[in-house]
Amino acid sequence: MPTIHILVKGKVQGVFYRATAKEMADRYGITGWVRNTEEGNVELMASGKEEDLQRFVDWCRKGPKRALVEDVFVATEAESSFTEFTVLR
Repeated sequence: MPTIHILVKGKVQGVFYRATAKEMADRYGITGWVRNTEEGNVELMASGKEEDLQRFVDWCRKGPKRALVEDVFVATEAESSFTEFTVLR
């Protein structure tokens, strides 16, 4: 499956970004993971169909209601075979 690495910057911690990303990933059939970074960002690795990945990235650009997304960086990665979408702590 195509895989992308996403880095989301802004007010994205403490606003249920990771939990909501899991809900959206499950909705779009995306596998991979999401975690907070020490710098205050959110990092995601996502695998899925191209159109589903695009919908997921579109959601990442907005985030949950309380988030204030300033920047989203997306990079293509080597294909991966995750079995589910996990929230990492």
